[in-house]
Amino acid sequence: MATVEPIAQQAMRAFTSRSLRSRRMRRLLAIPLLYRVLIANSVVILIGATVGTYLATMLQGDSRPYILVGFVLTGLLLSVIINFALLKFALYPLTHLRDTMRLVQDGDLSCQAPVTGQDPDADQLATSFNTMLAAIEDLAKSRATQILHAQEQERKRIARELHDETSQLLTSLLIGLKVLEESTPDETVRSRVADIRALAHQTLRAVRNLSIDLRPSALDDLGLLPALRWYIKEYQQKCGIEVEFGASGLKERLPAETETALYRIIQESLTNTAKHARATKVNITMTEEVGMIHARICDDGRGFDAQTVLRTPWQDRGLGLAGMTERASLLNGTVDIHSEPGSGTNIDVKIPVTRAPQMGPAVMASEMANA
Repeated sequence: MATVEPIAQQAMRAFTSRSLRSRRMRRLLAIPLLYRVLIANSVVILIGATVGTYLATMLQGDSRPYILVGFVLTGLLLSVIINFALLKFALYPLTHLRDTMRLVQDGDLSCQAPVTGQDPDADQLATSFNTMLAAIEDLAKSRATQILHAQEQERKRIARELHDETSQLLTSLLIGLKVLEESTPDETVRSRVADIRALAHQTLRAVRNLSIDLRPSALDDLGLLPALRWYIKEYQQKCGIEVEFGASGLKERLPAETETALYRIIQESLTNTAKHARATKVNITMTEEVGMIHARICDDGRGFDAQTVLRTPWQDRGLGLAGMTERASLLNGTVDIHSEPGSGTNIDVKIPVTRAPQMGPAVMASEMANA
């Protein structure tokens, strides 16, 4: 026992000594850059003045002035070295902040300026810069959400006008042409009216397809799954690509913005498949896990170099993939694209979702009684 206590005391003293040194180092690093440079230059000047005065006294009347000149040059070189090392070390946070600003200028708002603790002024600047970045990112996300919402509302308005006005006019035209075709005895006129009626019918179908592509009414009235099943059915007929669709765990409707985002992402994926993939089959699965919607779109097409395409600026690679990623990110979700030439394409979409807690019968009765 007598041996253990001195060891413990020595360990405690060593720990206390390290703590004191660490606190002193932190206090030293907390000194602003201005005062550190001032102190370092003052020390250099003090040493130079003291040693220089001593040498001047000792060499008075001596014929070897090169010693004094050498001392002056050495002091000047030492001062430059000390100032360079001190400024290089002290300005490192500002250098890193400059690099972060360049990344932000290139469009990467996820960067953060480092708070190193080396200089309080630099740390305050970095903290202010990070706060500004967070505010800009929140503002950009809010503006993007508003833009997408306004876009969807405009799509809905145009789709409704096409369905309610243009489609009705074309339907009336078809009815009139049918009546005209049946009322004329001339076979040539009837043939021409039939051709015009077929063209009007084709136009009506194109207008209805455009209306549905803009904003399917089933998405608002029935929800995501019926809208997707209808779209996939029309997609298979139009593009000739087999699509298998499966959903599990989705027992209730999702928030409107989540349904819209998932519908648009899957729609854009299928459009890209039809345009570029040369695929014959697409498999789509959608599952709801705890607090997360997971959708996967896989095709057997020719694939592409996903890493190269994703590194390309969105201005050069189009808005398709960028729009998918942006829609998911606005809901704090992710879109991961995996593809290689000759191996098809896999797109994984994950979007968090929060459902309102359901009330049991007893809670509902209590709420109704309180109301």
